[in-house]
Amino acid sequence: MRLRLIVLILFSPVIMFLSAAPAGAQTVQQEINNGLCAGSNLELPPNDPDCKNTVNESSNSINRIAHHVINVLSAVVALVAVVMIIFGGFRYVTSGGNDSSVTSAKNTILYAIIGLVIVALSQILVHFTIRNISG
Repeated sequence: MRLRLIVLILFSPVIMFLSAAPAGAQTVQQEINNGLCAGSNLELPPNDPDCKNTVNESSNSINRIAHHVINVLSAVVALVAVVMIIFGGFRYVTSGGNDSSVTSAKNTILYAIIGLVIVALSQILVHFTIRNISG
């Protein structure tokens, strides 16, 4: 009798936990479903109503992050290019007519302008690609 009472007292928390598991399992199952909805490539069947919001939110956040990173990198490159144009102009003014200094200063300005054009074209290309991928 005593042994039964001790076993019952020891295992009663386990029994209560196991009987409460289905309620907790629903939230775990929902978390698993949400993870499956996001997927590794964010590809889902078009008729899955449970996953549409998750995919839209995920793709929107990825797009926002990509736009932010691209804008920051473009701003940094543009700032460096402007500084290099100013530096090249300063070198051009202070060249004193020396042909090699003038050529070097012109090349600095030219390469900085080419860098600005490449950044602008890459910005357009990346935004176009993201827009077409996300629909």
